[in-house]
Amino acid sequence: MTGAVRVTLARQGWAFDAPAPATVLQSAERAGVRLPSSCRNGTCRTCICLSTSGTVRYLIEWPGLSLDEKREGYILPCVAIAETDLVIEAPAASRLPAPSDTGA
Repeated sequence: MTGAVRVTLARQGWAFDAPAPATVLQSAERAGVRLPSSCRNGTCRTCICLSTSGTVRYLIEWPGLSLDEKREGYILPCVAIAETDLVIEAPAASRLPAPSDTGA
């Protein structure tokens, strides 16, 4: 996966690749990690989390974050593409059930 960067969830210790052009949220889901989300277009703020390391760029011109939130490191994974390795704090993150866990 050329161009893939690593996203690490600080509290859980989980990590996954986040290759562009996938968003951080899409990459998490592909890796079996559920981040809270709803609108998937940067307005509802359900997915907001704190990035303690790394940089992102956004798919939209102005995601639903204040200037202060951006300065403090908050990101919206649903519209953020990781440009460098990231460390994020997402306390409500959980593991998606493996296909064999669904009874299928």
